[in-house]
Amino acid sequence: MTFRVCFVCTGNICRSPMAEHVFRARVEEAGLSGAVEIDSAGTDGWHVGEGADPRTVQVLREGGYSAEHTARQFHQDWFDRHDLVLALDAGHLRTLRRMASTPQNAEKVRLLRSYDPAAAGDDQNVPDPYYGDLDGFKECLRMVEAASDGLLDAVRDTVEGRAA
Repeated sequence: MTFRVCFVCTGNICRSPMAEHVFRARVEEAGLSGAVEIDSAGTDGWHVGEGADPRTVQVLREGGYSAEHTARQFHQDWFDRHDLVLALDAGHLRTLRRMASTPQNAEKVRLLRSYDPAAAGDDQNVPDPYYGDLDGFKECLRMVEAASDGLLDAVRDTVEGRAA
């Protein structure tokens, strides 16, 4: 059975596509491509149909990641087809949990940086780099990469547990 993960930010052009591509690379490196599907979306529909922000594309490519992307909006019925929904900041976490129609769906929503042991504490947000310069995108990538390692461990444990 496939484990499905969706990363969610505001417009699905900066943070969530970055997280999607980084985590997809981690999953491929771990040999779990057939067992894990990765997706991303935005809480809002402002950029639906657009590609990722050019700065996201640049930072991803410089990091050795793919960058193909078309922005989409997260819809309430997506909870039914995803096992884990990862919010990039506390605002997205609140929005997604409000969208969840059941307590089980609300439990699927977590902050991405909760998987980074170095991010323990009150601030587990990945800041929105959109209104800043390229350095903000690079910092975003660093945070996403750090959290992706812990996320991979958790997903691997779940996938292997399902197979047992």
